[in-house]
Amino acid sequence: MPPKGWLAHYSELVNTWAKRSSSRQNAEDAAHDSIVQLLAMDASAIENPRGYLHRSVRNRLTDVHRRDQVLDVLSLDELQEADHPLLTDPDAHARTAQLLASLKEALIELPLKCRQVFLWHKLEGYTQEEIAQRLGISVSMVEKYMIRAAGHLRNRLQHYASH
Repeated sequence: MPPKGWLAHYSELVNTWAKRSSSRQNAEDAAHDSIVQLLAMDASAIENPRGYLHRSVRNRLTDVHRRDQVLDVLSLDELQEADHPLLTDPDAHARTAQLLASLKEALIELPLKCRQVFLWHKLEGYTQEEIAQRLGISVSMVEKYMIRAAGHLRNRLQHYASH
């Protein structure tokens, strides 16, 4: 039985945009973000889900390209202590502590493998293939865990986005 819904378009999305972009990883991330967005909305209103997903991935990759062209990206651990961004308002420390506590709580709510996949990919930088090998699961399962984790974190932390 052929896959239905977004799954029917996943391989095509990643393969097409990996060829057109400079990075398969960026194409995978853009496809995941687009699929999560599609799952979070009323997809019945979309006449052409395949076209929607391709346009969404294209837009996300364009944003990544523009950001990479404009900004030099450094992780916080690569910055000197004096160059770390400072939040100067009096509540910044409390908000940061609340966000961190909420993030930890939301991550703990995830099943162990789902949490491992998310943390290894986002924090440790492992590819989905590497994670699949380490856990002895399929790349498809890694992708499902990533989508589940991203959706869960988005739902649990959405009230922080307006601050």
